Amino acid sequence: MNKKQKKVLTRIIIAAVLMIAFSFLTVEDYTAFVLFLIPYLVIGYDILIKAGKGIKNHQVFDENFLMAVATVGAIALGDYREGVAVMLFYQIGELFQSYAVGKSRRNISDLMDIRPDYANIERDGEIEEVDPDEVEIGSIIVVKPGEKVPIDGVIIEGTTTLNTSALTGESVPRDASEGDEVISGCINMTGVLRIKTTKEFGESTVSKILDMVENASSRKSRSENFISKFAKYYTPAVCYGALALAVLPPIVRMLFMGFSPEWGDWIMRALTFLVISCPCALVISIPLSFFAGIGGASNAGVLVKGSNYLETLAGTKYVVFDKTGTMTQGVFEVTGVHHNTLPMNEILEYAALAESFSSHPISRSLQKAYGKAIDQSRVTDVQEVSGKGVIAKVDGRTVAAGNAKLMELEGIPYQECHSVGTVVHMAVDGEYVGHILIADLLKPHAEEAIRALKVAGIKKTVMLTGDAKRVADKVAANLGIDEVHSELLPGDKVAMVEKLLSQKNEKEKLAFVGDGINDAPVLSRADIGIAMGAMGSDAAIEAADIVLMDDDPLKIAKAIRIARKCMRIVYENIYFAIGVKVICLILGALGIANMWVAIFADVGVMVIAVLNAIRTLYVKNL
Repeated sequence: MNKKQKKVLTRIIIAAVLMIAFSFLTVEDYTAFVLFLIPYLVIGYDILIKAGKGIKNHQVFDENFLMAVATVGAIALGDYREGVAVMLFYQIGELFQSYAVGKSRRNISDLMDIRPDYANIERDGEIEEVDPDEVEIGSIIVVKPGEKVPIDGVIIEGTTTLNTSALTGESVPRDASEGDEVISGCINMTGVLRIKTTKEFGESTVSKILDMVENASSRKSRSENFISKFAKYYTPAVCYGALALAVLPPIVRMLFMGFSPEWGDWIMRALTFLVISCPCALVISIPLSFFAGIGGASNAGVLVKGSNYLETLAGTKYVVFDKTGTMTQGVFEVTGVHHNTLPMNEILEYAALAESFSSHPISRSLQKAYGKAIDQSRVTDVQEVSGKGVIAKVDGRTVAAGNAKLMELEGIPYQECHSVGTVVHMAVDGEYVGHILIADLLKPHAEEAIRALKVAGIKKTVMLTGDAKRVADKVAANLGIDEVHSELLPGDKVAMVEKLLSQKNEKEKLAFVGDGINDAPVLSRADIGIAMGAMGSDAAIEAADIVLMDDDPLKIAKAIRIARKCMRIVYENIYFAIGVKVICLILGALGIANMWVAIFADVGVMVIAVLNAIRTLYVKNL
């Protein structure tokens, strides 16, 4: 709870204690007015100020004005406790809403750790650390192992392996050497690079991603608060209605009917009319319905950042997915050994030992599949062939482990692999002994998640990924995803989501599900952004509106069902509260409804609506 929320909570407690204490006192009416004015101002001064500013700015009819008129009307009737209680309940509802939303979102760009802090520029044979903004096009920069590439450019010296997953979502780090283009934001994993810059920092890939996040956030659609929309029509109607009720009938009676105007009676009817119109049932039960929905979703492992996102999620008809880390585990594992002439365990042993000096993810997956302690003393004459693989002596035998290019370099015939994944071909003493398939496995519930979404009424599922087309098509086919687009950069993903948004109608909402830093811009641009919370990046989690705490995509369908139940209850409360109030307002205007009816229309309807709202917490049968 932030400072502002704690301050409101303190005011609520003070006002409640004072109201209860003063209720037990027997004092004169004027004294009671002064006493109850204290808790009223403690809890409601900010609402009165906002209402005053609204009047000053010619934006009179909002929920603040409605609350001010309703509570002042109750106090004018002499029911001081009612006036304080109405304002008290309103502030409690606002606190629920504020607490559910959580702390204000910080600037996403502050969390984007892909932004390099410095660049190593080469000047007169010396390396100087400077701000990336100071580097001009055509400058020579040096990137050491473990550092981020600060600016787009071309490698003029050095070979390395680049981790580009933060930018493209590409599942396997790629090799780069002299003449290759590199983009800013990716991480240099192995060798030292000398790069000639081709762009200024402001135009480089990493800067564009940051700009896209900020611009996408500013364009993001938001559901307008219901109370504000309702008050736009409700507040002026009841206020003008009360005024007309107090003035017109007495004038008609006096001028046209020759009767006594009975001003007191009609003013009392007008004040009763105002008390009946008090919006407690709406201003409390509706935020509470959303709050309960958020609580129910949290119990199911789904973190919803605000009530407006529940409303948007309920209207979702299109779900777009990232691949790596979202529908797949993002962890590389050996999934098979094919065309082998040696036992599988023996091939894995040779591969693990030959690759034991490398920190490459593929090497780690081979060592994991081997499953035994690595004795590096058995390995000699290690030769890493850049972009191709490793040649080493294991127990005195020459082992070659790498891609097809390595086999071609060594003149060793090899077997093609028809499965999707990374293939490590193996040769021992110049003889081909088979190949090892390494793949990013699907999440356990990924296929079930797609089926559940279709059962929930989702019209189309789409997958966007930076991975290779062959891999993406295979994953989409296995999962039953309707449409797939591969080999995309973050900007391409945003453009694709923009296209999908333009194709649907306004009432239908589009959700994007992702986990990486590269997904932050598109998470912000979609109608609703859903991030993986366990393994997802901080930037993706901050950019998203909803976070799956256990990374289980099956929870998406459940979250949609929770949101839809929440919205059903919200509309039930809206129709019930407005319906009862309209009936009571008519009865009040006719003089049939007295103050007890007014209190029922206010407090009674509020209690019933709140009890209905609490049902949103129960989602076990969804």
